[in-house]
Parts: sequence; C-alpha cells; structure tokens
Amino acid sequence: MLPALWVAKTGLAAQDTNLTTISNNLANVSTTGFKRDRAEFQDLLYQIKRQPGAQSTQDSELPSGLQVGTGVRIVGTQKNFAAGSLQTTDQPLDMAINGRGFFQIMQPDGTTAYSRDGTFHLDSNGQIVTANGFALEPAIVVPADAQTFTVGQDGTVSVTISGNPAAQVIGNVQTADFINPAGLQSQGGNLFLETASSGAPQIGTPGLNGFGLTMQSMLETSNVSTVEEMVNMITTQRAYEMNSKVISTADQMLSFVTQNL
Repeated sequence: MLPALWVAKTGLAAQDTNLTTISNNLANVSTTGFKRDRAEFQDLLYQIKRQPGAQSTQDSELPSGLQVGTGVRIVGTQKNFAAGSLQTTDQPLDMAINGRGFFQIMQPDGTTAYSRDGTFHLDSNGQIVTANGFALEPAIVVPADAQTFTVGQDGTVSVTISGNPAAQVIGNVQTADFINPAGLQSQGGNLFLETASSGAPQIGTPGLNGFGLTMQSMLETSNVSTVEEMVNMITTQRAYEMNSKVISTADQMLSFVTQNL
C-alpha cells in the first residue's frame, strides 16, 4: 500500500499545480494581450518487474511484462498564442496586431522585451511608452503641437501640425516575430523575453512577409475562455478528489493490517 500513497501524492501535487495554472488564466481574463497557459503532464519512471519480450521459456516470450508506474508530474506549461478578439477603444495611442508579431519594448536596462499589449501613452517628452513608462522601439516622439495622430496598417506613424494640413511621417512601428513563440519567457507586466528556445527575433514591417497588420484605436483582449477554464477547473477538482480517495483507501488498508496482525 505504501507505493500507492506516494503515487497518489504525486497526483495531488500535479493537480495542485494545474489548478494554479488555471487560476492564473482566470485572474488574467481581462488582461490586454494575455495568452493562456496549459499545464502538460508526464508520467514518472516505471519499475520494470518483468521485462516485456523476455523469454519465459526457450521457445516463448512474455507478451507484456510487468511494469508499475510511480506517478505523474507537471513537465511544463505551454503558452497558447491564439489571437484574442480585437476591441475598439477610440483611443488613438491604442494599437493591436492583427496576426503574428510582437511590439518591441525597450527596458530600463537596455534590453528589448516583446509584448502583445498595445496600450500606449505619451511621456513628458512626447515619446510613446507603455503603462510602465518603457519606450516603444523604434522610438517615436510625437510633436507637442500635433493635431492628429495616425498609425497605418503597415506601422507608418504620421501627424498633422497646426497650420499645416499635410501629414508628416514621424516614424514607423516595427514588429518582431519568433519561429517558436511558445519558447518565450514570460516576465510579467505583459512582457516576454527572448530565449534559446524561441529563437532570435525576426524584425519586419507590419503586413509584409507574414507579419500581422497594425490596427489603431484597438486592443487585443485576453484569449482566455472562461467557460473552458471553468470546465478545466471542475476536471482538476475531480482528479484531486480521486487521488485523495486513493490515499484514504490505502490508509484504511494499512490500518486494517496494523490492527489485525
């Protein structure tokens, strides 16, 4: 019975981590540009009591053998980069990427982070920054006397100045893409970091070579489905209860042995 206790213990630990992942998804159901996580399970090593295919006699072999599992573990969490729905905000500095790609964000230490959150603002110098004050890369500075601010679907940023009706281009929004976005490291603050698994960023112009279009006055909502996460939560709860029942049953069997021997 003791092995059953340890196997059930791994099941409880794995389901607890799975519930943490689900709760984080639900907590970020309103987070702009958030991508949901999925916990990935993997069975642990097996104790091979009888090797499959071993010779049972000189002319016959074991068809299956005897293999005893030792439990389960969470081997990783997979980011789902399916696009969220686009929501109109009527704020000219809000941007969304309709398709593949990430905004490039310059961090205070000089490194570049990547984000799907297009909630941008202006700082005291007129530079476009995130809600945390990190600058959009390449840097774009909006003149103080700008009357209109327009971002084209190809990332071209133009303004009109008081007294001059002609639009003036002041910069271009360039996006980055990765061969394996799921390999990016989540940093928090709606930011991702490049890793060896994600590959090097490929910088390009929105709308060209597979890059998504830049949509002004729109934001990408979280891709978390509350209904799906609630179903996953119920499934996790039932799996946790069943592992708890295994521990209770093994405890009763041990109790019977200790009381009657």
